[in-house]
Amino acid sequence: MFYIHRTSCISPQAGLVVPGVPVDNLLRAIEPSYEGIPGNVLRRMSKSVKMGVGSALSLLEEVQGMAGPGGVAAAGGATADPGGATAVNGILIGTSNGGMEDSIKFLKQIIEYDEGILAPGPFVQSTPNAIASQIALLTHNKGYNVTHVNRGLAFESALIDAAMLLAEHPEERYLAGGVDEICAHNYKFEMAAGWFKKESLSGKDLYATDSPGSIAGEGAAMFLLGSSAADALAEVKGMINLYSADETDLMAQLSPFLDKHLPGGKKPDLLLTGENGDNRLLKWYEGCEGMMGPETTVARFKHLCGEYPTASAFALWLACNLPEALPGHMIKRQPVLHQYRHIVIYNNYEFNQHSFLLLERFL
Repeated sequence: MFYIHRTSCISPQAGLVVPGVPVDNLLRAIEPSYEGIPGNVLRRMSKSVKMGVGSALSLLEEVQGMAGPGGVAAAGGATADPGGATAVNGILIGTSNGGMEDSIKFLKQIIEYDEGILAPGPFVQSTPNAIASQIALLTHNKGYNVTHVNRGLAFESALIDAAMLLAEHPEERYLAGGVDEICAHNYKFEMAAGWFKKESLSGKDLYATDSPGSIAGEGAAMFLLGSSAADALAEVKGMINLYSADETDLMAQLSPFLDKHLPGGKKPDLLLTGENGDNRLLKWYEGCEGMMGPETTVARFKHLCGEYPTASAFALWLACNLPEALPGHMIKRQPVLHQYRHIVIYNNYEFNQHSFLLLERFL
C-alpha cells in the first residue's frame, strides 16, 4: 500500500514503552514545550491542536531541516523558511474529539454573551479540521488538506485516503496522523455510557481487572508516507475496516486477510491488540489471538496510552519503533523470542468498529 518514512508522537508515557500514571483514571499526554509554535499562536490553541501541530512540526523539521523556530511564521509577521510546503504534498488527519472543547466554549459564549460579540478563538478552533489547517498555515502548505472524523476509524480512514492519493501520485509524500484529547464534557457522556472504569487503577493493573470499561487516554501520532521503499522504516501492506457486532464476521475477514498479505501461509510475528481492560470486549481479542500461529507473540498497548478513538495511531507509531525486546508489561503471550518483522495491529472501538493493519518492518 505505502511506506512509512518518519514518525513522531506525543503520548501519556514518559519513555518508549513506560506506562504513564493515570490521574483520576485519566491518562493525559505528556506535552512538550512546543518551542516551534509562536507564543501568540500557541496560547489560542486547544490541547488537541497543540498536540497535533507540535507532533507534525517535529516530524517536518526532521524531514526538511526547517530553518528558524520550527520553520513557522514568527511573531510580528517575519517568516522563517517554512519547509512544510516542499516536505509534504498534503496533510491528512483523523480525529474524533479534536475541537470538542472549543466547540463547548463557543456554545457557552453564545448563551453567556446573549448572542453578542463573541471571542474569535473558540470559534476558529471549534471544528475538527483546525488541526490540519493549523499545520498547513504554519508550514505554508497549500496542498491537499482533509480531516476524517468517523470516530474509532478516523485514523484508518486517513490512511486509506493517503493510500489512494499515493496510488495516483506515487512521486508525492503525505503527512498523516491521528489526534484526540480527553474532552471533559465528552468524558462525562462516555463515563455515563459505561465505557470507562469507575474504580481507580494504574495502567499496569488495567488487564488484571475483570470489569466493564477502560481508562481514558489521549495523544497525537504523525507519519510521513510515500511510495518509495528507500529509507523507509516500514511498509503498510494491508488494511481492513469493519463495522460489525458479530465476532464471526471479524474472524471471517481475518483469515483471508493474512493469507493475502503474508507469503506461504506464514503467521505474523506479533499481534499487537487494543485490548483495553473492558471484559465485554475480550471475546473479540481472544478470537483473533486464537487464529494466530503458535509462534506468534501477542502484546497489548492501551495500558500505555489509554482508550480513545484514534489510539490505533499510537499503536502504529509503537509498532514502527519497537525495541529489540518487548517489555514484560506489554506481553500477553510469547512462545518464542524472535525479531518482529510482520506485525498485525487489531483495534476494537466500542464493540462495532474494528480495524486490522498489517505492517512489515525493515529491520
